[in-house]
Amino acid sequence: MTPSVLFVCVHNAGRSQMAAGWLRHLAGDGVEVRSAGSLPGDRVNPAAVEAMAEVGIDISAQRPKVLTTDAVEASDVVITMGCGDACPVFPGKRYLDWQLEDPAGKGVESVRPIRDEIERRVRALLEELAVSR
Repeated sequence: MTPSVLFVCVHNAGRSQMAAGWLRHLAGDGVEVRSAGSLPGDRVNPAAVEAMAEVGIDISAQRPKVLTTDAVEASDVVITMGCGDACPVFPGKRYLDWQLEDPAGKGVESVRPIRDEIERRVRALLEELAVSR
């Protein structure tokens, strides 16, 4: 069975979009990837799009999505990134909270270290899930 991962941040415009991009890139079809926000923005952060493009990952077509109970219920792993208690909790789900700097309002130079930390964490998650491409 293919594991499913949901990344959640407030605006679904930076951290969660970069994490979803990394996971799609590294896992291919080995993981079902979702991302959402408790208060989704109107577009993905341009600095996040640029930072990801620098490493060959295109997230420019992604759009922020609202966090739904259905998305949480359908996911095996829920990773929050600064959205506090906005994420509903269901028994049997694995919840992780990744403390990451918010890239909102920052230039690409400041977003690169956040991108790189997200990559490190996504690679570790893949090892834990024992997913190979």
